Amino acid sequence: MTESTWHGGAAAVATLTFDVDAETPILAAGRQYAGHLMTMSHQAYGPDVGVPRILELLAELGVPATFFVPGWVAEQRPGLAATIVEHGHEVAHHSYSHRAPTSMNAVEERADFERALEVFDAQGIEIKGHRAALWEATQTTLDLVAAHGLTYDSSLMGDDRPYVLGVDGRRIVELPVHWSLDDWEQYAFLPSPQIGTVIESPRKVLEMWQAELDAMRHYRCLFNLCMHPFLTGRPSRLLALRELIEFAHSRGDVHFTRCRDLADATHADLSLEERVPPAVTADPVVYPD
Repeated sequence: MTESTWHGGAAAVATLTFDVDAETPILAAGRQYAGHLMTMSHQAYGPDVGVPRILELLAELGVPATFFVPGWVAEQRPGLAATIVEHGHEVAHHSYSHRAPTSMNAVEERADFERALEVFDAQGIEIKGHRAALWEATQTTLDLVAAHGLTYDSSLMGDDRPYVLGVDGRRIVELPVHWSLDDWEQYAFLPSPQIGTVIESPRKVLEMWQAELDAMRHYRCLFNLCMHPFLTGRPSRLLALRELIEFAHSRGDVHFTRCRDLADATHADLSLEERVPPAVTADPVVYPD
């Protein structure tokens, strides 16, 4: 990738991202679920079985990836983040507790954000980027990303290409996401707490993602795919991911990269104008006198 443009001449840039949530989304929904052994084992499958299987696939295909890891998950599994980095991939910030920023006040969010950084610092893991739990970022979220010197966020949906946000005098690259490129909407199922109700065929998901990638090649976009090891780490789904990567390679014009490297290329792209984070200042509701 060249330094002049974020895409380096590729028709599309692909970032394979894995949110290693493990038990955190369930515990955030209610501490009582800690005693639900089926539920806890369902989530533990992600880091314990899914991640090693994913790392093996990525090594075989020679593709880099970014793993967004909650601090609590890294703390409970001390060797996890280091293993990911040793394989040449990136570990990025994904909160401490997987509580949505929109559910916390500013003080709580800061404490959660900084506790995760402390965990990674203690483990010697360099953190460059952030993704909000449930993608529910707030202005406080962006302020924290800027204040702690991170180079990018990946929580917003204001474009399908990387863009630059001006936050408190600093430039933050936004690597946008979208529900259509998230395996949660395709595979997530759990009776209690209910995190999803449909289990789609990997063939259908593969077809949808291939169509999206081809369309993004047409418009020169960022194919920012969000996956969860407890979902995509399952056998038939991981084979579908293999096919997707091979499909992208067969096109010959798709560039795979880590989020941190794409953020660096985007910072160097002087053609991108700085944007203001989205803010609603007017209420569209008309209230009666």
